[in-house]
Amino acid sequence: MQNEIYLDNSATTPVAEEVVQAMEPYWSVQYGNPSSPHLRGVAAQKIMNACRAQLASILQVNPNELYFTGSGTEANNLALQGVANAPYFLRNPGHIITTPIEHPSVLNVVKHLEKLGWEVTYLPVDRFGRIDPEEFPRYLQPNTKIVSIMLVNNELGTIAPVRQIGEIIQRENQGRQHRIIFHVDAVQALGHMPLKVPELKAHLCTFSGHKIFGPKGIGLLYAHKQAQLRPIIFGGEQEGGLRSGTENVPAIVGLAKAAQLVTDNLEENLRKIRELRHALIEGIKTIPAAQVNSPEDGAPHIISASFPGVRGEVLVHFLEQKRIFVSMGAACSSKKRGVSHVLQAVGLEHEQILSTIRLSLAPQITLAQIEYVVYSLKETVEEIRNIYV
Repeated sequence: MQNEIYLDNSATTPVAEEVVQAMEPYWSVQYGNPSSPHLRGVAAQKIMNACRAQLASILQVNPNELYFTGSGTEANNLALQGVANAPYFLRNPGHIITTPIEHPSVLNVVKHLEKLGWEVTYLPVDRFGRIDPEEFPRYLQPNTKIVSIMLVNNELGTIAPVRQIGEIIQRENQGRQHRIIFHVDAVQALGHMPLKVPELKAHLCTFSGHKIFGPKGIGLLYAHKQAQLRPIIFGGEQEGGLRSGTENVPAIVGLAKAAQLVTDNLEENLRKIRELRHALIEGIKTIPAAQVNSPEDGAPHIISASFPGVRGEVLVHFLEQKRIFVSMGAACSSKKRGVSHVLQAVGLEHEQILSTIRLSLAPQITLAQIEYVVYSLKETVEEIRNIYV
């Protein structure tokens, strides 16, 4: 029987065995609460500090600029609401610049802030979700306070020019009393491209453990002191008073180990994934009327493709019967009714959107498996088209 081929790694990744092993002692042996004053608590605090230092080294930031959260979604909420909750902004809501293809954990926060009086501008995107950094300055306003742009889009794999935008914001801030705070959602970027936070020129940057072969339930926020964040969760003042709640020590250990693995092996992993991506795209192009929606220069692990005449949901379930697991788009919204806001924003027709699936790669996949996927896609698309003609 054909082994399972998992191509939904942008939704979540399986936890690496090395990560499981690293976490195991902190479930049962080293179980102390980091806030407790006794030896068990001190030991938990010590390992947490070591993980924070390790992540800071990987990202090239100061350890005291990193905050553990319960997810990437929470990290995005803390980043945006943490800025907006400053007393000055509560009295004087400002202007936010973002894009229409952000993750819902950004877009829905922006919509919430809009109800509280913030003005919002959505940057235009082209057919592949790209924004033009040279056009960015004309959208700045005197009251622009927040800019939020995703580094790697989770449905298309489009890489945003965040460094150029960050440099523009840096120059703009030199003449402003209230500096613009720049937030970058890097959840889909870590482990899939070289990434050093200072090079992004961002004040805030968010990450998630379960996208990099780490555990679910752990996120990470980089926050420069200039962001002056306010908490959105109140309680025991953990994480420097910014994120209350007992820290998830096993997950923190898992996040640090996962980040170490993906960055240590980045060059080899990217070589493998690019080879897989090329083979998969070339195979998709041989299917009649198939269309690749992802840009050629996008992140290597994400491929969006449309198969006119075939409903994406039907294709997902047909492939599932062949033990091939793909998705229709973002896992956070795929169970909801409606169509992808990302694919709408880049101008796909309604029928194209309904015929779209996302395939997301990992270095553990083999070329032989990709060949089987291409064969199965061809066979399945033809079969479905024949059924529904």
